[in-house]
Amino acid sequence: MRNIKLILAYDGTDFCGWQVQPDAPSIQGTLAAGIGRITGEKVLPQGSGRTDAGVHALAQVATFQTESVIPAANLVVALNDILPTSIRVLEASEVEEDFHARKSAKAKTYRYRIFREAICPPFLARFVWHYPYPLDENAMREAATFIEGEHDFTSFAAVDPERGRDMEAMGNVRRVFFSQWTNESAELIYEVRGSGFLHHMVRNIVGTFVLVGKRTLKPEDLARILGQKTRAAAGATAPAAGLFLVGVDY
Repeated sequence: MRNIKLILAYDGTDFCGWQVQPDAPSIQGTLAAGIGRITGEKVLPQGSGRTDAGVHALAQVATFQTESVIPAANLVVALNDILPTSIRVLEASEVEEDFHARKSAKAKTYRYRIFREAICPPFLARFVWHYPYPLDENAMREAATFIEGEHDFTSFAAVDPERGRDMEAMGNVRRVFFSQWTNESAELIYEVRGSGFLHHMVRNIVGTFVLVGKRTLKPEDLARILGQKTRAAAGATAPAAGLFLVGVDY
């Protein structure tokens, strides 16, 4: 039995998210069907995390076990021939038996893109949150620093009915190594790297930062919101379109 690691990029717009759902197309289900067609095996690839409906990935990691002798490099070609063009396999490699896409992960990086000009080009609309209204971007940059460090992120976590027991045991404490807003052309971009992320956590943080940008909240309110440990204390969930899983560290 071989353990195969895949690195995937995908446009999540037309999918219900990573995880298999009974009545909607998912990244995991589409990938599983492709692997099955090639190997003749019934497998369920495990991802580094469950991206939500409409969320994208530049380098999602997935692992699956197979008895197939097809070389890893050939799997890349074969899968990309079968999969829809919105999902691409960038790399495939054989890894140690105990390597697991999610359980072995040490950190993840996410990026959120806000398009600031009055008119959003149609070629960008699937990949940004179009927000042309006034924002105090300097205040948002200051607010981002309050997220760094180890915190209980309950205030930024949506209820996740499919959360596994191993995740429940971890609680809602996570460590954020890096949290920063930058400007790139017409976009305001948030990048965050952490030990792990809760359900909707990045989108809820971004939605709260926008309240800071609108001056409804002050940057230092982020510390208070973290301390309250209730979802009601934070802002609304930012749209899925602007969020990308950038990469996973092992």
